[in-house]
Amino acid sequence: MPIVDRIMRYAKGPQGRKMRAKAERYARDPRMRAKARGLLAKFRGGGRRH
Repeated sequence: MPIVDRIMRYAKGPQGRKMRAKAERYARDPRMRAKARGLLAKFRGGGRRH
């Protein structure tokens, strides 16, 4: 079974729906959004910092 099919089956199941709801709740939380923005900025920053 291809990995994408397995992911889709999981996402449609009860556990997948719970995880999606949790992710949506985190996405609405301003503190979590700021944390995510900081991580993205860190990764987009490019090379290593000495």
